[in-house]
Amino acid sequence: MADATLAPPAAPAAPAPDPARTAPPGGWRAERERLLEVVALVGLVVTQPMLDVLGRSPDFFLFHRASQGEVLTLVALVALAPTLPVALLGAASRVAGRAVRAAVHTGVVGLLLAALAVQVGRHGTPLRGVPLLLLAAVVGAAGAAAHRRWRGPGRALRVAAAGPLAFVALFLFASPASAVALPRGHAGTAGVAAAGEHPPVVMLVLDELPLVSLLGPDGRIDAARYPHFAELAAGSTWYRNATGVSGWTPYALPAMLTGRYPAEPVAPHYSQYPDNLFTALGGLYDIRAQESITRLCPPSRCDQPASPRQGLGTLIRESGKLLRQVTAPADSRVDPEESYRELTAAEAGLDAAEPVPADPKFRWDSLNDNQPARFTTFLAGLRPTSRPTLHFLHLLMPHAPWVFLPSGARYAAPDDLPNDGAGWVELARQRHLAQLAYTDRLVGETLRALRATGLYDKALVVVTADHGVSFDKGFQGRGMDAIRAAAGQVAWVPMFVKEPGQRAGRVDDRNWEHVDLLPTVADHARIRIPWHVDGRSARQAPRERADKRFYDQPGEPVSFPGGVPAPLPEPSPHPLVGTEVGQRPAGGTARVADLAAFRAVDPDTGELPALVWGTVPAAVRDGTLLAVAVNGRIGAVVPVVPPDAGGRRFAALLPDDRLFRAGANRLDVYRVGPGAELRRLSVS
Repeated sequence: MADATLAPPAAPAAPAPDPARTAPPGGWRAERERLLEVVALVGLVVTQPMLDVLGRSPDFFLFHRASQGEVLTLVALVALAPTLPVALLGAASRVAGRAVRAAVHTGVVGLLLAALAVQVGRHGTPLRGVPLLLLAAVVGAAGAAAHRRWRGPGRALRVAAAGPLAFVALFLFASPASAVALPRGHAGTAGVAAAGEHPPVVMLVLDELPLVSLLGPDGRIDAARYPHFAELAAGSTWYRNATGVSGWTPYALPAMLTGRYPAEPVAPHYSQYPDNLFTALGGLYDIRAQESITRLCPPSRCDQPASPRQGLGTLIRESGKLLRQVTAPADSRVDPEESYRELTAAEAGLDAAEPVPADPKFRWDSLNDNQPARFTTFLAGLRPTSRPTLHFLHLLMPHAPWVFLPSGARYAAPDDLPNDGAGWVELARQRHLAQLAYTDRLVGETLRALRATGLYDKALVVVTADHGVSFDKGFQGRGMDAIRAAAGQVAWVPMFVKEPGQRAGRVDDRNWEHVDLLPTVADHARIRIPWHVDGRSARQAPRERADKRFYDQPGEPVSFPGGVPAPLPEPSPHPLVGTEVGQRPAGGTARVADLAAFRAVDPDTGELPALVWGTVPAAVRDGTLLAVAVNGRIGAVVPVVPPDAGGRRFAALLPDDRLFRAGANRLDVYRVGPGAELRRLSVS
């Protein structure tokens, strides 16, 4: 009988794996690590530079009338939203397997490192454009390879994932914009009323207006170009040696309204400047204030009838433009203030102010299509009241962007036209002067409204600007380079004070600095300022020192000599401008943007295609003159500028809207040869 052996009992079957509890090697834990690495890199590439610029630009939020909730929402989006598409890309790549997922993550790390290298290289090397992109690509590839081979880079990135939280905290608690995101502070100190009359006060503060832009060759206001500024000077005291204290409105305007030089880089907000003109007069005066990129009047003192909030969508759209600037491989002067444009009354949904002027050459028959909204509301409020009243308007005119012709008609312009460089700086000044001529009409309407209501004789009327701007080649703008090269354009501003009952004009060349504005207004209003001021009233003896103080950065004054600036040479039009053009031989081509706008012009809308821009073939040399004609009459002669990222370009402003007619208009571009010979280019 054969021995039988019993087989060992079979092992129990292993339970089926739980998909929820298992993952391939490097599974969900690896995904968390990858996500942290992406968070760190996106924070360095997007969150930090964006919140840094926005944190230093509280005026961005103030101009767009952003609520506290909108500011906080935008900050959250900047910190979180850019990471989401990258994380979704990684999650989607998991379905193709671990190898593909790892490769995708390595590629993402490389791309983000390259983007970071662009920003670092732009600040730390002279490389720009394609060379910088090539260097960034090498850095990104090397970084991706190091990340894939060694553990150290990944660990460092995972630690850096705390960065976005730190960047948000710095924005909310340490940046100048923190006052807008988390406002705090008190209502400020009221001035002490003295005995006597307290006249109405009307203040119109313009923006980015150099005094020299108003001057004719004789050093007086050019009455032919700017009749209403000349009218104002003829009935007021013109402080011809007046200067702003900073080239940046968030520093310049608080200095004007507090009487103190800029000391700290804080927001132009009532929580940071609790003692100012509005709080000083607010105990006695009714305050009707409209600010643009400041919020110095606390809600307890005044309810500003500003234009409606533009909403979170506008903040996101403008932030997107800002992101393109801070991540570009080219120099970019990131200044949100440069993009601020006054809404028209129609855009803001406001009714027209009455009474409507009768000047048929000014487009006030289409008032809502032309007039900025803040000015509409300001003009409508210029009425006598039973109590002393401060009527205050800070109007961003003739501040860039330049979009108005002297008549008040608007025109469109591309965002990428430079303001500096050969050909461009001349165009920038021409556009500035055209918008200044329109601003002159606004000043005229203010004077007319004051006279029509009987307020003019009774009121203290102040018209000035916070700072100027340089149009010198190579030094365009209002920073320290510009102030050193062209202080007469950046610092000196128009300053007119019409006292109650004043009839005759006079000129005062004392050393006026804009910290003198508050004490001067308070002196005329018979209000004693209860805090120390750096300025002095114009009713007191002039300051003894002759030098000027200018602050590119708060607390860091730069001195330069005083004195009335000399007028700039008047821009002289080319002899061909205004001439009729008959048949000319053809030869060459030009491409014109927005050519379709000339096929259906409707002047009643208040818009005209008055800026013509385009490109010419590479064979056309730099500096070649082009004549631009509308309906057979030459409106401008401009040079072809050296090529840039936009190609070999030209741009011409046609400031005379009489060139245009309703319906189809013919646009011609001619090449100007020796002896003013014209050869028509084929336009497409």
